[in-house]
Amino acid sequence: MKNLNIKAVLFLNYFVFAILLNSVGTVILQVQQNFGISKSSASVLEGFKDLPIAICSFILASFLPKIGIKKSMLIALLLVSCMCFVMPFTNDFWVFKLLFATVGVSFALIKISVFTSIGLVTETDKEHSSFMGFLEGFFMIGVLAGNVLFSLYIDDHNPKSTEWLNVYWVLGGLSSLSFLFLFFSKLNEQEAKSDKTDLLGDLKNSVSLFSYKKVLCFLLCAFLFVLVEQSFQTWTPTFYKEILKVPTSMSIQAGAVLAGAFALGRFLSGFFSKKFSWIYVVSFCVVGFAISLLLVLPLTHNIHIDTNTNWLNAPLVVYLFPLMGGLLAPIYPSINSVILASIPKYLHSAMSGLIVVFSAIGGTIGSIITGFVFQEFSGQRAFYLSLIPLSLLITSAVFMNKLKINPKK
Repeated sequence: MKNLNIKAVLFLNYFVFAILLNSVGTVILQVQQNFGISKSSASVLEGFKDLPIAICSFILASFLPKIGIKKSMLIALLLVSCMCFVMPFTNDFWVFKLLFATVGVSFALIKISVFTSIGLVTETDKEHSSFMGFLEGFFMIGVLAGNVLFSLYIDDHNPKSTEWLNVYWVLGGLSSLSFLFLFFSKLNEQEAKSDKTDLLGDLKNSVSLFSYKKVLCFLLCAFLFVLVEQSFQTWTPTFYKEILKVPTSMSIQAGAVLAGAFALGRFLSGFFSKKFSWIYVVSFCVVGFAISLLLVLPLTHNIHIDTNTNWLNAPLVVYLFPLMGGLLAPIYPSINSVILASIPKYLHSAMSGLIVVFSAIGGTIGSIITGFVFQEFSGQRAFYLSLIPLSLLITSAVFMNKLKINPKK
């Protein structure tokens, strides 16, 4: 297979950062127990992770091809490797802030570089879409693996134990391994560069993306999708605990099942993208997810579950709810792939930066809105509300499919 080495490295990079990014919930819980940090103080770790992703993506996107895609990924892996090897020796909360700030900056470098690299290692639009689907699916596998990995190092019998910090030896080793594989892999970056422009010209190229209607439709699609996706990923455990009244352990496991459904859906999108046009895949998924919501949510009203409930004797709705993630999952890689395949490769870095920024904004707003409606009204209404952005999403996708991009010379 052509470019097999560099493709494998891109998968490994995404796997490592899936674990690091999605460990924030576990770390928030553990620093409260280990260091007596309050919930409000511990919650700032989420901001230390997300804000650097958005800010750095916006600032660096135009300049990465000049810095070098491979070099940018190496810098990111080196930064997180060093931080991981420091973590087992720490006993101060500020170091965790530094860890997630480093992870955020590094992920901005990685995601833009990876998205830009896909266009360099694939040859056709369908191959691009398929590879994107597999890559995003593998990211969700990393989320699952991270939950399992951290759980193996946590001492349930001694909440004050800091033995769980030894997990960072493993993560540091994985990051270092990815660094070495990438260092010895070859990546031809020439098509991602525009030799006719300087840094100011690259910035103008980035701004010029906003002049294309197809790009604007895409950015709206990305914003709306992540708004819905993040709402479900963030609030599914709470929904299970407070609405379905299942035990806490099952509530957390439901979030893991949702991640697994996302992974399966994105892997399947890799296959379907080779056979069907992206608009058919996206339309099927949006309509299917909306219908699933209308069928499943009514089943969650007036449900009675006792404390002895587990996955072997739970009501049907307990299984159905997280599985809906499989329908939602193919949308993101499909729309990302089609917009990247529509523009010249030297603009992929700038476009990738916009993807990350608008995704981060959509995720944050979606989580806040869902939390507010959940608190003031009900969990069911919070998720019914997602039908509005879903309707706007499919409308924007249809318009996006009709538009063409003719880059200005």
